[in-house]
Amino acid sequence: MPVKETQEATMQRAPGIEELLERRSSPRDFSSRPVEAEKLRKLLEAARSAPSSFNEQPWRFVVATREDGEGFTRLLETLVEQNRAWAQHAPVLMLSIAKFDFTHNGQRNRHALYDVGQAAAYLTLQATALGLHVHQMAGFSVEKARQLLNIPEGYEPAAMMALGYMRDSEPMQDATRQHDRPRRARKPLDSLVFEGMWGKPWPLAADSEAKKNGQ
Repeated sequence: MPVKETQEATMQRAPGIEELLERRSSPRDFSSRPVEAEKLRKLLEAARSAPSSFNEQPWRFVVATREDGEGFTRLLETLVEQNRAWAQHAPVLMLSIAKFDFTHNGQRNRHALYDVGQAAAYLTLQATALGLHVHQMAGFSVEKARQLLNIPEGYEPAAMMALGYMRDSEPMQDATRQHDRPRRARKPLDSLVFEGMWGKPWPLAADSEAKKNGQ
């Protein structure tokens, strides 16, 4: 088969970005199925490819699978009790960390957390493409993370993540089911995007809402 035809066939099989965005979810009810090492590597390669200010790549990740009992326990113990109750069943836990100073001049990088967020978004979309799900959490102790994970000065814990396959054949616990509700509604685009200055409606935002509502 010619190269061009092979590439086109691959593009037709691969999910588009709109499909990935629609499929992405943040479950709390994970399967006990381990995440394959190759898939886990692909997630972190995706994060590594994210853009960043001055190409600083300020993201760092501490990762532990359930097979790594001690490492998994350390990450789990950083979580608040409510998150720990369900995250203990996830096959992988991960902490994203931001490096707050530029390497090339030692100055403060005010975009560090923004860039770590971009890396996390890349990781999340790659996970969705591979049939995995990521639940990101703000509910953890920064101080515990610093202490238990030996995070050095100049680095800031950003967010915890639980990831794995969604459980679909085993009954969910009642407390978990209450949290895994239908996807939250998104704010209308015209309340989020302005044209040229704050508060000035962006015309295309209204058009987008009309199309979404079938008008």
